Amino acid sequence: MRFQSFASGSSGNCAYVGSDTTHLLMDAGISRKRTADSLRELGLELRDLDGIFITHEHSDHTSGLWMIAKNTQMPIYATQGTIDAIRSNPKSEVIDPSRYIAVRPNEKVIVKDLTIDPMHISHDAADPVGYRVMYGKKKACICTDLGCYNEYTVECLKDSDVVLLEANHDVNMLQVGPYPYRLKQRILGKYGHLSNDSSGDLLSRILNGHMKGIFLGHLSKENNYPELAYETVRLELIGREERTGYRTDELPLHVASRRNASLAVEW
Repeated sequence: MRFQSFASGSSGNCAYVGSDTTHLLMDAGISRKRTADSLRELGLELRDLDGIFITHEHSDHTSGLWMIAKNTQMPIYATQGTIDAIRSNPKSEVIDPSRYIAVRPNEKVIVKDLTIDPMHISHDAADPVGYRVMYGKKKACICTDLGCYNEYTVECLKDSDVVLLEANHDVNMLQVGPYPYRLKQRILGKYGHLSNDSSGDLLSRILNGHMKGIFLGHLSKENNYPELAYETVRLELIGREERTGYRTDELPLHVASRRNASLAVEW
């Protein structure tokens, strides 16, 4: 199984998850060219993809969808609420409606030798989800754009080999920053985005001994820094080492870049 984040942040989100025979795109928030270039680094072309799974309709997750869809015939998977929101965009006229396949949280979808299990997330979109992708006992999870989490979230993410988890903002930077009050409240609310501290807390609850990659993603350009997100989460984990039983300096912890592809993980 293989995972790589092509871009993660408020300016665009796109990741690859695949096996030797099945290749999936998770969101399409960067240009067709950037997506194709990133795929070529993995030895793949757009025509090799078996489908695109969209987490929700916001532009940083869909801005490249139209051109990618125009140049391919692969199916597009999303919840019905997300599909309806995407189709309300005039650009969607280039996509034949028959290419959309509706998914539901906690109802598994099989694409060749991969099993995809959508999960509920708390975000201000039509019907947003995260995705768990399984190949046998191997598991990769994409879980960004959530304002809060609960025991359900923890259970969904447990036993992951690779996880892309949101660490969107530093709370202090957001509070003293230039954003208008209503936007700050939206981001801090339960339908907004996960802070660095909350990301560290959630991560501490899903650690296991077979993790191959932990990627902090969807960092805010205005309210975070990669080094700050990494260090905040690292300190959160250090403070919980006695409870978790895992040494923080031995964990495969990385920050997914807003502009560039991350480390590719194969296992």
